[in-house]
Amino acid sequence: MEKLEFKHQISETVKFHEVDMLGVCNNAVYFNYFEDARIKYIQDLKKNYNLKVVLEGNSFFIMVHNDCDYFESAQLDDELIVYTKIDFIKNSSFGFLHLVEKNNNKKIIAKGSGVVVHINKMTKEPMQLPQEFFDAVYIYESKVNVIKKNS
Repeated sequence: MEKLEFKHQISETVKFHEVDMLGVCNNAVYFNYFEDARIKYIQDLKKNYNLKVVLEGNSFFIMVHNDCDYFESAQLDDELIVYTKIDFIKNSSFGFLHLVEKNNNKKIIAKGSGVVVHINKMTKEPMQLPQEFFDAVYIYESKVNVIKKNS
């Protein structure tokens, strides 16, 4: 997985409350970075592709899977870039991929993934993603794997 495949990115700075006594960023903090990146990604999709129906209707998104592989630790005050993309879309779910890069040396220090499910607010059951969502992601990413899609 190359960072050139990632169109979306955000910046994070490792803060004092995120490190241990040795100044190393706690492993759980990366999931906060991933969450920040996912939220910003969806907000950018909403802004650029008018996804108001998905984000303000009778549905919401929940995380059902998260993972992270660590290659090197981040330290206090490190400037990080979190690259994010949607890798696949199914009927009611989609998967994110993330890379975390140290800005000073451009080294990838972690990679992660997560799966998000589109849920009906009333029934709490998975709900078909609207065609507008498929279209917006496909236009934005250009290389997204549609695993299963009903018309």
